[in-house]
Amino acid sequence: MEMKKRINLELRNRAPEKVTELVLDNCRSSNGEIEGLNDSFKELEFLSMANVELTSLAKLPTLSKLRKLELSDNIISGGLEVLAERCPNLTYLNLSGNKIKDLGTVEALQNLKNLKSLDLFNCEITNLEDYRDSIFELLQQITYLDGFDQEDNEAPDSEDDDDEGDEDDDDEDEDEAGPPGEYEDEDDEDDGGSDLGEGEEEEEVGLSYLMKEEIQVNGGVKGCRKQPTGSFE
Repeated sequence: MEMKKRINLELRNRAPEKVTELVLDNCRSSNGEIEGLNDSFKELEFLSMANVELTSLAKLPTLSKLRKLELSDNIISGGLEVLAERCPNLTYLNLSGNKIKDLGTVEALQNLKNLKSLDLFNCEITNLEDYRDSIFELLQQITYLDGFDQEDNEAPDSEDDDDEGDEDDDDEDEDEAGPPGEYEDEDDEDDGGSDLGEGEEEEEVGLSYLMKEEIQVNGGVKGCRKQPTGSFE
């Protein structure tokens, strides 16, 4: 699918100025150029154009709010100075799998003052001696190169952060529910609350016995009503 058609499809009848994320991966660019994008995408914060056979960024529009730009697996070999001119607030840039060979090409990224993460994995420049040290010295504003900082600590993954948040939610649910058996004792107390004392039990038994005798007498049934003297009628 051509890039222009893909953009129209991704818009889903929305106005360009309402779009904050746009993914155009695996579509076809015309002559290696960006087409269909213009300055009306002024609210765009995330743009992905991976594997679209780009050779040039010359037609990249001004996207002042763009924070993340994915350009992996293209054929870009230079012209990176346009990024600082038109996307000055970039914090994340992925150029992995392109044709970037030397430090002079990357030097154009020095003007991206907010850039924190740069990915050049699988580019020829990674074969240079002291590649990592040279990039960190050249681009002192970045914190992560190819997913790791200067001390080889891995960049945090936003998905992992979400998982930790879910675990915290589970812990909160457990706290709200209370430990198992918390309410069992209360139920036991309720059941036992109706227990009668020893004297009350004896009185109830006596009443029950007299009631049975009264029923037998009133009903005309000759019973063996117990007399205080122990004799029978």
